[in-house]
Amino acid sequence: MHELYEKYRRLLFTLAYQLTGSAADAEDAVQEVFLKVYAMNTDHIEEPKAYLCKMVTNRCLDLLRSSRKRREQYVGPWLPEPVPTPEEDALQTLMRNELLSYAMLVLLERLSPAERAVFVLREALGFDYFEIAGLLDKSEANCRKLMSRARGKMGADAAGILNNREATGQRWVQAFLQALEQGNMDVLLAMLTEDVVVLSDGGGKVAAAVRPITSRDHVSRFLLGLMRQLDQQGDVHFELATINGDTGVIVRSSGSIDTIVLLQVEDGAARGIYFIRNPDKLTHM
Repeated sequence: MHELYEKYRRLLFTLAYQLTGSAADAEDAVQEVFLKVYAMNTDHIEEPKAYLCKMVTNRCLDLLRSSRKRREQYVGPWLPEPVPTPEEDALQTLMRNELLSYAMLVLLERLSPAERAVFVLREALGFDYFEIAGLLDKSEANCRKLMSRARGKMGADAAGILNNREATGQRWVQAFLQALEQGNMDVLLAMLTEDVVVLSDGGGKVAAAVRPITSRDHVSRFLLGLMRQLDQQGDVHFELATINGDTGVIVRSSGSIDTIVLLQVEDGAARGIYFIRNPDKLTHM
């Protein structure tokens, strides 16, 4: 059992995190599955990877269904929980190869639990439709329909992220922060797409914009206004870190993490900017 745990724990966490968007729920799901398997006779399990993936997927589908109503009542946009991926952590290799980007995690919220499961198993973990059908107890044809429906709901946004996504590099983020700190509107506008969107998740526990902020003009003014507020507060520091496989910004106030900022960059300009401020979602950072 210990060997199975060491071999598949990271894969199962990645799968559960992609399905739920919550590191806390992912850890719980993986732990619960191994506790169940520990109490079983595992001699009959011929393909442990598929068996464990199926158990984790089913547990995550239950979590998604039960959390749907809570997310509908959430104050403001609900954003996934960010996870750190330091260079020395072998998990980063797994995540870089198999984890969808943070922007894709946000997009996955448009899908039903079954659609999300098929999409993640196919796009993030590379299972074929025959394997997915076995994991979800559905027909292969049904899984293909769910995948088609998922792609339709995600529209051109998903194609843009999957085909044009570039890793958010440290140099680009440093230049972005420099433009904000210097209040350089021209440079800032050049680093935003026309349809850029800012989403803020405070969960009703801390101040955050409850509606998306859209358009390059509105977003640039919002960001520069925010920088002026932070400057007046004092004792606010910015720190770059590898988060969800990309360079993100940790905003510290009085030494504590106040906000995580992640960016979706396409063709050298930010198309999505995500502020995660809900304290419950910062515990893994």
